[in-house]
Amino acid sequence: MISENSSTSAPTRRKSRRRKTAHLKLVPESRELRERLRARCEEVAATLDKSRPVGKDEMEAISRQILAEAELGEGYVGWIMVTLSSAFWRDQISSIPPSRRLFLLPHCLKHAEGCPADYDEYGLDCKTCGACSIADFRGMAEDMGYKVLVAEGSPIVLKIIVSGYVDAIVGVACLNVLEKAIDKILLAGIPCMAVPLLSSDCRNTSVDEDWVLDMIKVPYREQKPETRSYLHLMRAAAKLFEEDHLEVISPKLRGGQRISELNGHGLSGLDPIAATESIAYDFLTKGGKYSRPFITMAVYDAMTGGDATLPQGEEVIEQWPIGVKRTAMSIETFHKASLVHDDIEDDDQFRYGEETMHSRYGIPTAINVGDYLVGMGYRLVSRESKDLGAEKVVDILDLLADAHQRLAEGQGAELLWRDSLNKRLRPIDALKIYALKTSPAFEAAFFCGLRLAGEIDTYVDAIKSFARNLGVAFQILNDLKDWEGDSNNKLDAGGDIIGGRPTVLWALALEGLAEEEQAELERMVEDQDRSTGEKIHRVKHLYEKANVFEQANQLVDKHQERAEAIANDIQPEELRQLLHYLIDSVLERHSEHQPTIQIPEPSFSSPLSILPQP
Repeated sequence: MISENSSTSAPTRRKSRRRKTAHLKLVPESRELRERLRARCEEVAATLDKSRPVGKDEMEAISRQILAEAELGEGYVGWIMVTLSSAFWRDQISSIPPSRRLFLLPHCLKHAEGCPADYDEYGLDCKTCGACSIADFRGMAEDMGYKVLVAEGSPIVLKIIVSGYVDAIVGVACLNVLEKAIDKILLAGIPCMAVPLLSSDCRNTSVDEDWVLDMIKVPYREQKPETRSYLHLMRAAAKLFEEDHLEVISPKLRGGQRISELNGHGLSGLDPIAATESIAYDFLTKGGKYSRPFITMAVYDAMTGGDATLPQGEEVIEQWPIGVKRTAMSIETFHKASLVHDDIEDDDQFRYGEETMHSRYGIPTAINVGDYLVGMGYRLVSRESKDLGAEKVVDILDLLADAHQRLAEGQGAELLWRDSLNKRLRPIDALKIYALKTSPAFEAAFFCGLRLAGEIDTYVDAIKSFARNLGVAFQILNDLKDWEGDSNNKLDAGGDIIGGRPTVLWALALEGLAEEEQAELERMVEDQDRSTGEKIHRVKHLYEKANVFEQANQLVDKHQERAEAIANDIQPEELRQLLHYLIDSVLERHSEHQPTIQIPEPSFSSPLSILPQP
C-alpha cells in the first residue's frame, strides 16, 4: 500500500532518462477502469507533500505502486503519471484565476476532412463551426477568461509562461506529446493539468469529454498556492533582458536610439559613436533560454533560504541587491559575446531565427560588438563594490576572467583542429574540448551565485566536477541534436560535418571504423565533388556502422550519472534540488531518443553505387 502523508523531501536516486517508454503509454480500455484509476490517483495525491513538485522518478514509483495495488501491468504507467500529476496540481490550479490559465488543445481533435480552420503562428485558428469538440471546449474556456492555444507540443508554450502572460496550463494531448511537451513545465514547478487522448493516432482522435469540461471548470478559490516553483526565477532572468528593464539595470552610456526604432532604415540614423552600444543592447534582447543568469540567481536564492521559489517569489527577487541582478546579467553578456564571435568563426548564418550579426552588419562590426559585450560584462560587476563589497567583486571578476580564458582555449582548440590537415581526433580529446568550451560558463554561473551569497571554498571541487559533467553531457546532446536539425535557427541536419567542427561523434567513428572507412570519412569533409546532402547521407551511414549514436548516448548517461551522484551529496537541500532540476532540464532527453536524420534527398553528383542501398 502507498503510505499516507508520503513525503517527497528526501533525495531520490535518479534514473537515466534514456529509456524505452512506448510500452508504458497504454490508455485503460474501458471507461469504468479509467474512472477507478482516476479516483485512486486523487486519493493518493491528497496524501503527497505539496510544498514542492514531485519529481518524475518519484511520480513513476508511486504510479507503479498504484498499478500493483490494482493488479495491472506496467503498460498504464504513463497514463497514471499524467492523471496523478493532474490530481496533485488541481488545488494549485484553483488558486490561479482562469484569466491567468492557458488552455492547450491538440489539432488532432478536429475532423481531418473539411475543417475550415487555418494555422497561424499560434496554432490552429479555430472557427466556431460545431463540427468537432474543439469549438465547444474553446468556447467554454474563453467564456471563463482562459487564453486558448490550439497547437501540439509547441515550444511557444513555455515561452508564454515565462513571458508572464499565464501562470498555469491545462490541456489535452496524447501521452507521447505529454511526455515531450509537459515534462519541462512540471519540472519547473509550473501548475499543469492534462487529460490524455484515448489514442495517439494523430487524426480524428477522441477524449473523455466530461473530464476535459471538469478540468476547464476547476473553480477559482482565492488562496495562497503551496508548491515551490522556479517560475519566478525564470521570469526574473528573462526580464533582465527586456528592452525597458535592461536599460534600467544597465543604463546606456551613449543613449542612442534602439535598433527596433529604426523601422528598417539601417544604421544610418544612428550617432556613429552610439551605434555599437545600440547594436549590442539589441542583441542582448534577441532571445535564448537565459539559463546562465537563471543559474546564478537560483544558486544565490538557494544559498539564502530559497524564498524566491515561494508563492511570493516575485516580491522577494525585487528586494535583492542590484549587484546580484547585474552579476547575473554579466554572465549572459559574456555568453552573447561568445556567440557573436563563434558565429563568425563558424560562418553560421542564423541565430535565434534571425540573421547572425556578421551576416547583417559585416564581420568587422560584429567583432567589435562582441568585444563591446565583453567589456560590458566586466563593467556590470566591477562597479558594484558599494553594493556587494570590494572583496566579493574582486572574487567574482576573477571567476569570470578564468571562465573567459578557458572558453577561449576550448574554442581555439576547435579552430586549430578545423583548420588542420590532420583530421584525427580521439574521443578523450573531443571531451577535453567540450569541457573547456561549455563547462566554464556553467561553472562561472554557479560560482557567482555562491559567492554573491557567501564563501565558495567548501563547494569548489563539487561544483567544478558537477559543471564539467553537466557541460560535457550537454555538448554531446547538442552534437546528437545536430543530426535532427534546428528549425529555430534554420539549420539542416549534419551542420557539424559541413562546418568541419570536431565532435565526439567524429572521434568515435574514427575509433570504430576500419582503416579504409576512416580514410573515406576524413576525405568526405574536403570532397568538392559530392553535394552536401550526399555527404551527410554517407556520413550518417558510417556513423551508424560504427554505432556512434548509441555510444554517444552512453557517454551522456555516464556524465549525467556522475552529475547526479554529486548532486545527491550537496547541501543545503535547496541547492541539491536545484542541481537535480538543472540536470533534468539542461540534459532534456525524450525517451528512445535517437538522432532522426531528416534531410531532403540529395541530388547526387556521383553514381548511386557508391552509396549504401536502401
